Amino acid sequence: MLVCLYTDEVVRSVLESMRADWRPGLEVIDTTTGDPGAAHAMAADLEVCGVSYQEAPVSGSSAQARDGLATVFVGGTSEAFERQSTLWPMLGARVLHCGPCGNASRLKLITNLVLGLNRLALAEGLAYAEAMGVEGTVALEAMKGSMAYSRAMDAKGTKMLQRDYTPQARLSQHLKDLRLILESARKAGLDLPLGSLHARLLESAESAGMGDLDNSAVMELLRLRTDSPKT
Repeated sequence: MLVCLYTDEVVRSVLESMRADWRPGLEVIDTTTGDPGAAHAMAADLEVCGVSYQEAPVSGSSAQARDGLATVFVGGTSEAFERQSTLWPMLGARVLHCGPCGNASRLKLITNLVLGLNRLALAEGLAYAEAMGVEGTVALEAMKGSMAYSRAMDAKGTKMLQRDYTPQARLSQHLKDLRLILESARKAGLDLPLGSLHARLLESAESAGMGDLDNSAVMELLRLRTDSPKT
């Protein structure tokens, strides 16, 4: 059984509604990006009934996932991972077995933290270029050819410049992940100042009605700030 839902709370609700169908030998693969602790707890609950549970969050845009170019992080037993050896290439170009349940979710959140900050840095750089009177396409190409380069420039640079916010991954979805990241960091006693700032900016963008747009729409929030009257 392959599960792909918005939050781990929804996953648990759906699986609980199917409890009557839990039986030894059933295998559940959950691609949802969720809380590492929830994945660990779900695996333990299902194991009591002889059900195998693997978390397999996917790193990549919807286009990359559709084209089979995404990266898949898998958490679960080695035996369960090997049993699905023919499935993994269908989900992504790169598949990493990360150890027990919980580890894959941790790696997905780490990756999303850095990816989101790369995207935010790109948006700020392009907004700065516009404010300085530099043509956006020129600035983007200059950054791509420098040590400032990140793959966010390939995926989101043109979208930001053309104000094409057709969703590949929604802004509200990344805000959901950021809240998971910040909460897990809080539990570990770690402060994430850049992640916290990013969350506040995305909350402002969501409040401005951008939540269902592509996550690159954070560029519009920075443009609004740039266009604000100077005092």
